[in-house]
Amino acid sequence: MDLDLLGIVSRWLHIGSAIVLLGGAICLKFVVGPVLQNQSQELKDAVRGRWKRFVHAAIAGLLLSGIYNYIQALPLHRGDGLWHAMVDTKIVLALGVFFLASVLVGRSKGTQKFRDNAAQWTTISILLGLLIVAMSGLVKVVGPKPKAADPAAEKVDAAKP
Repeated sequence: MDLDLLGIVSRWLHIGSAIVLLGGAICLKFVVGPVLQNQSQELKDAVRGRWKRFVHAAIAGLLLSGIYNYIQALPLHRGDGLWHAMVDTKIVLALGVFFLASVLVGRSKGTQKFRDNAAQWTTISILLGLLIVAMSGLVKVVGPKPKAADPAAEKVDAAKP
């Protein structure tokens, strides 16, 4: 049994980071956000500051594992236009989610307009995240096309009792 430990760790890191980022955004949107509406700005800032650490860690985990997973998968998908289109679209969408997640936990005055309308931008990032997850599932199912078998090997296998 050939165990690709680095590949397994990379996949776990990728999926775990996606769960934290997307699940956390869903929790903030539907659970924490409504509760914080009538609370002090100090409490809102404290929640945002704590969530920021998870956002940055999840983005780092997704970037590191995503680059590794992409490089590992490339040889299996040479010439597979559908796979490249889907994966490249996922990457672009993920960069959008990373941007939104970062500005929503940030402090820059230039991105304050995003935080002023955090509910809308969180919803957009959640929808993009769900689309990425759906595309990821499709990419895994489509997978690489099986290579044509060697006809000589098939004759030998067929002759075995």
